[in-house]
Amino acid sequence: MTAVLAHAAHAAVHLRATANPSFVNDLFSNFWVVLLIKTGLVLAVFLTAPLAVGYMEHKVLAHMQHRLGPMYAGRFHGWAQLIADGVKFVQKEDVIPSAADRWVFALAPAVAMVPYILLFAVIPFDGGIYAENLDVGIFYVLAASSISVIGILMAGWASANKFSLIGALRAAAQLIAYELPLILAAAAVVLQASDNRTGLSSLSLLFIAERQHDLWFVFPQIVGFLIFMVASLAELTRPPFDMPVPDSEIIFGAYTEYTGLRFAFFLLAEYGGIVALSAIASVLYLGAYQAIPGLGFIPGWIWMSGKIGALSFLVIWLRATYPRLREDQLQRFSWIGLIPLALVNILATATLKVAVR
Repeated sequence: MTAVLAHAAHAAVHLRATANPSFVNDLFSNFWVVLLIKTGLVLAVFLTAPLAVGYMEHKVLAHMQHRLGPMYAGRFHGWAQLIADGVKFVQKEDVIPSAADRWVFALAPAVAMVPYILLFAVIPFDGGIYAENLDVGIFYVLAASSISVIGILMAGWASANKFSLIGALRAAAQLIAYELPLILAAAAVVLQASDNRTGLSSLSLLFIAERQHDLWFVFPQIVGFLIFMVASLAELTRPPFDMPVPDSEIIFGAYTEYTGLRFAFFLLAEYGGIVALSAIASVLYLGAYQAIPGLGFIPGWIWMSGKIGALSFLVIWLRATYPRLREDQLQRFSWIGLIPLALVNILATATLKVAVR
């Protein structure tokens, strides 16, 4: 009897993760109305959450590095700094180099932003607060996140600037190198989420979140979590992995020729990437909307937002703490360090899953 009840409980997790509809589907039945509302909500999250992270970065760096500038705009604690930055970008002249490929040059910022908009469509903020629950959620997330390199290459090539092209190639080499450990770390989570008792398994992010009801995967997958976060920093070209863009080495990488709003869109893509990858890490390792035992009365979307904010703060904290690596150190760290470690992590996870079967 106990075995039957255990089987039913584990099967219920899979059913909740596959049959629980989005709250938008509960409110409306017309396909096009649902599609428009979900698209609007995803865009609203993408346009607001990165701005909050950008504001957080101003404040955190101002305190950690004693930067006085961001503390003055608006007088009270620099509350208007983000508004001042927006006005500055709008006022700047939109300059396009005479030798540039105008269409590719203009499209590059949009191509860099689109992948992160796509990521927000599958991130569950609660059991019913999400846009889409895909059976291949992890595969979708990893595929979408790899598109951003195309926008960077477009920007570097279309600028007709050899330094921009070199910066774009550096960024592409870095993204390719660190995409592998990121994928391998996520693969270990998929193994961890599989149910030995029922044989149930899924690539759905909602399924993975539900499987962490009793134990967040950061505890058995602490090595994978560290690999995922380091690879995410490199994917975003954030310090200490910002070699493609530092002005002290190669002007500003692929973005040297961009001004005004086009440059602001690249910054928006970067902050959107911070939020998106922090959200994915929260789903894979921190239980997503799952609460700490005893605090289940707090809504799940608040837990999810808090975890995203904490990981975003960590990304900013690292920028204020560590110097950047050299290019050869960066490549060696991935190919000789992280990738073998990620493979060992997958082997250890598979072995333990079989051993406790």
